[in-house]
Amino acid sequence: MLRGFRILHARQKRFKFYLNRFTVLQHILFIAVALISQLCPVQVYAQSNKDCLECHSYKTLEGVRNGHKISVFVSSKEFDTSVHNALTCVECHTDLDMKKIPHRNTFTPVQCGDCHRVPLQQFRESLHDKVLQDGGDLAPNCQTCHGSHNIKPIADPESNVRPIKVPGLCGSCHHEGTEVSERYDIPQDQILENYSESMHGEGLLRKGLTVSATCVSCHTPHRILPHTDPRSTISKLNISKTCSQCHSEIERVHQKVIRGQLWEKEPHNIPVCVDCHQPHKVRKSFYTQGISDQDCLKCHAEADIKSSVDGHSLTVDRMKIMSSRHAETACSQCHINVDPRRSRPCETLKDPVDCSICHEAVGTDYQMSIHGKLHAQNDKNAPNCKECHGSHEVKGKADPRSPIFPTNIPDLCGTCHRLGESAAVRYMGTEQNIVSDYSESIHGKGLLKSGLTVTATCTNCHTAHKEMPASDPNSSVNPAHISDTCGSCHLGIEEKFLKSVHSPLVTKTDATLPVCSTCHTAHTISRTDLSNFKLKIMTQCGKCHEAITETYFDTYHGKVSQLGYTKTAKCYDCHGSHDILPPNDPESRLSHKNVVETCKQCHPNANRQFAGYLTHATHHDPKKYPILFWTFWGMTSLLVFTFVIAGLHTLLWLPRSFTWKRDLKKRLEIIERAQEREDEEEDNREKSHHEEN
Repeated sequence: MLRGFRILHARQKRFKFYLNRFTVLQHILFIAVALISQLCPVQVYAQSNKDCLECHSYKTLEGVRNGHKISVFVSSKEFDTSVHNALTCVECHTDLDMKKIPHRNTFTPVQCGDCHRVPLQQFRESLHDKVLQDGGDLAPNCQTCHGSHNIKPIADPESNVRPIKVPGLCGSCHHEGTEVSERYDIPQDQILENYSESMHGEGLLRKGLTVSATCVSCHTPHRILPHTDPRSTISKLNISKTCSQCHSEIERVHQKVIRGQLWEKEPHNIPVCVDCHQPHKVRKSFYTQGISDQDCLKCHAEADIKSSVDGHSLTVDRMKIMSSRHAETACSQCHINVDPRRSRPCETLKDPVDCSICHEAVGTDYQMSIHGKLHAQNDKNAPNCKECHGSHEVKGKADPRSPIFPTNIPDLCGTCHRLGESAAVRYMGTEQNIVSDYSESIHGKGLLKSGLTVTATCTNCHTAHKEMPASDPNSSVNPAHISDTCGSCHLGIEEKFLKSVHSPLVTKTDATLPVCSTCHTAHTISRTDLSNFKLKIMTQCGKCHEAITETYFDTYHGKVSQLGYTKTAKCYDCHGSHDILPPNDPESRLSHKNVVETCKQCHPNANRQFAGYLTHATHHDPKKYPILFWTFWGMTSLLVFTFVIAGLHTLLWLPRSFTWKRDLKKRLEIIERAQEREDEEEDNREKSHHEEN
């Protein structure tokens, strides 16, 4: 098209001399040339980003890659702020250079290595590329980490590879529960969670220390290799060099543990960094302060050793320690401030063990809990770490012998919260028989009778270390958080509930909205298919919807339900249970679109006319149902009037009936005497007749 107009322009200049004389002819030629250029369009080539964005600025534009449709929308705003804003599109999309527009729907992926040769070479050697070349659909490529048209410099706060964002970026794949963690056998687990709680993670994520080590500091950005590969930065031979990039004084710091010359000369004969400092759980290093466990056990292994203060036993069973979670932890790492210079090093100990030295997050939660607050007030009944976890025989929660194993949790909490115990005595709420009620609930039966260890226990609802009263706004069992707490297991139900009229996200009101425990209770939760629950839920709804419930009991459904029949329609059969919506909502079970199907659950032959009856109609409301109101009272009045007239008639007739009764008796007596005389006369006549004969 463009070339045709250039030709036309040239011809116009050539014939300019004749313009005044041949105006008509020029016009004819102009029209002819224009028609020819339209009929024979010429190719136009995309040479600028503006040409590309004429199509690619549309968000709905799609292309095809590997047989799948993908979006090919490009945001000019994001591209203009990227590191590649000075490049043209075809410098990356080289196979589209000098191609006809619109170009074909399939295209070759961008080759970043054309410019970034060193990173590409490193990536080619990595574990990621190996999986990618093997056809792995989860393997990352350049775009996965850096983006495509919105690549920012590392220092840019919006960059995907900015240090503070790197853990989240890597964690999008290497996070517990992702498809990568489930499909591939990765030696480390809980990588992102452990890193977040580590010294490195705390420095980066909580304190904004961007020089703190991230994933790429140890694993490198592009040449990621398994630790078994000798070339890997985290292999046994190279790990100390990797750590030394930041910890340059590593030899001097560890001189009391390992001779400095061994780091360079014999690295294979000494423990590597991660033997002591776990890769993703790096915390402050603990040292035994010059005293070994054997020194402690010289005294504490004795069976008769006791405290000089209160006389309780101080005996420590070495075998229990060796089978505990703290088997690799030295005594002095927990019982700090021992002085090995003294004949009895532990005589300098004044304070009890502070578990929060290692378990910082747990310690913070405990201090915020009601248990921690009472303990800070020196309440003798407040539990501490030792009372729940034990002291020298601490087991993991996955160990059936552990007091915090799921099936043991009710008994553990019950030691204080069982009826009559220390916590139950001071509790003034309505939940009194907590342990026994829980044991008979659907959760308790699932756990204790069926051994279903994933069922909810005390700690699932109240948390393990951050227990708070329900009145505390931060409590997991506060009404504002109940749906989130229950939703940790019942996710699908929570999603429905949050869209219902009972959700504070939907209904804005000062009135108290129901939560899970309002209908299901807290510790006596039962199966919803049991008769007791079905009959009880009617009155439960009535606590808030009193007027509507009264009208329900005026209906056939309500009257039959009151007789104990559970198969007739209840509130939840029509309105739903967790997905209750107003009838004018198209998704409501009672909307015009869905009401017939709702009725068909019980009435298979229901139709539109059937579903049109007034479900909660009542003769007690003259404003809403005037016809029903006046009909009821009219028929009732007629009935009463009829009974009154009939009653009066009966009452007025009684005296006459008594008189008639007396008269009848007299007449009967007269008739009887007359009959007797007649019979006597008849007998006399017969007697006379016989005598004559």
